Amino acid sequence: MKLIIQIPCLNEAESLPATLAALPKEIPGVDVIETLIIDDGSTDNTSEVARAHGVQHIVRLTTRKGLAVVFATGLDACLKRGADIIVNTDADGQYKGEDIPRLIEPIIAGKADIVIGNRDIENVEQFSFVKKRLQRIGSWVVRQLAQSSIEDTTTGFRAYNREAALRLNIISNYTYTLESIIQAEHKGLAVANITIGTNHVDRPSRLFRSIPEYIKRSMITIVRVYAMFNPFSIFLRLGSFFLIVGGVLGLRFLYYYVTTGGMGKVQSLILTAILLIIGLLFVVIGIIADLISANRRLIEDILLRVKKIEINQKAANKQD
Repeated sequence: MKLIIQIPCLNEAESLPATLAALPKEIPGVDVIETLIIDDGSTDNTSEVARAHGVQHIVRLTTRKGLAVVFATGLDACLKRGADIIVNTDADGQYKGEDIPRLIEPIIAGKADIVIGNRDIENVEQFSFVKKRLQRIGSWVVRQLAQSSIEDTTTGFRAYNREAALRLNIISNYTYTLESIIQAEHKGLAVANITIGTNHVDRPSRLFRSIPEYIKRSMITIVRVYAMFNPFSIFLRLGSFFLIVGGVLGLRFLYYYVTTGGMGKVQSLILTAILLIIGLLFVVIGIIADLISANRRLIEDILLRVKKIEINQKAANKQD
């Protein structure tokens, strides 16, 4: 069994050596452990430092693409290099390498496709009070939408088996953490949790510049991904709201029409018609979106088959 530890990097020449040194060299049940660096257009010598410290695989992007693209690029690169298990960790040393054996244990045992390393948010020293509350609220929202039990949905310390890595298709250009959880639950992948420790990191986050930006972009990601998997449910609820309000106003107009002849209530009738039309449009859009969603699932199934054929062909060529 082959494990590849992927590490997204952006100007991490200073912190990378310590992170690499902390990674495990041997794990029971794993035959080969390799490391892959995805250099997101660093302007320092991150790639050179990685090579000097024994990193087997380096994927360098010419310009900064963002965390989501880097993560997806890493999964693809690991799969093409024959990974059976992929661990994603950060280059800043926040996550402890010693937790990797526990992280992959449920996958080795065949009990999970994905394992999430939950940080003890309340005891992470570098997180402010506001950030801790936002983490809790965001994780609660994702748990409700995905029907999951994950306590820390923004952690980047995760493990994936080959099947999970093949099935995930990240569409966000911001972050993969929230999207991948919602996708995993809707695709029937088994997701497990473990509690991990963290190291103190003084460097501020490079993912977002401010709390308002983080909230805005996270909400856009959550709504977008949830709508991708549940379009009919969302549009049906929106349509039902307008239909109910329109129906209530229509009944009000009928009451006055019967009792007083409806004089002076024409505005209610017009508003009723507008709301009912909007409600019906939302329902129709929901039906169309659901058909598009079904088509997307078929395309993903085709993509999954293509990926497997490509990987198997690559493996066959190596044997030859």
